[in-house]
Amino acid sequence: YNKMQGWCDTPLTTPGIEGAEEAGKALSEVPFDIALSSDLKRASDTCEIIMKYNANKDELQHIASPFFREQFYGYFEGMDSEMAWRMIGGSHGYGTRQEMFAHESIDTIKDWIKEADPYHQAENAEEYWVRLDDGFKLISQLDGAENILLVTHGFTIRSLWYRYGDHIPLVPGPKNASITIMTMSEKGEIKIPKWNLMHL
Repeated sequence: YNKMQGWCDTPLTTPGIEGAEEAGKALSEVPFDIALSSDLKRASDTCEIIMKYNANKDELQHIASPFFREQFYGYFEGMDSEMAWRMIGGSHGYGTRQEMFAHESIDTIKDWIKEADPYHQAENAEEYWVRLDDGFKLISQLDGAENILLVTHGFTIRSLWYRYGDHIPLVPGPKNASITIMTMSEKGEIKIPKWNLMHL
């Protein structure tokens, strides 16, 4: 329906289920040690679908956490997406999110979301990254987990690209059910060498 669905807990659509099945098949030979996801239903269900194809499916544990949720859009949750982005970017001279994403940093956009929210309850950049960083602290504490499946959301993937990728443009954004590869060193250094893949 082209709605803003940050923390709105919507189910997977039929194309979403099909995309999860394809991602599961593409990742089937990666021996995951643990599976993590956002605790929102669409991400958690995607994770479960991917897991059932995995070489380690009989041993895989799934942890669903609010740390890996989508950006929280506050007042704009459930609103028509294009209308919401116009309200967020309009006072800064942007009529569409594509224009905004092409010219502004992800953190500036996050701050504008909170600024435009009449209740100022949407997450700004600082609040968002504190939450995500708590998720990565969780990952760094997982003993013996070399290959980790992490299922999250489109704007969060775009945010991670911007922070850890090498000059990755914000447009076009990631396709649904695409695969992004992240690496984390023992010191906690994160990099994104590949993104927006439909197969390995």
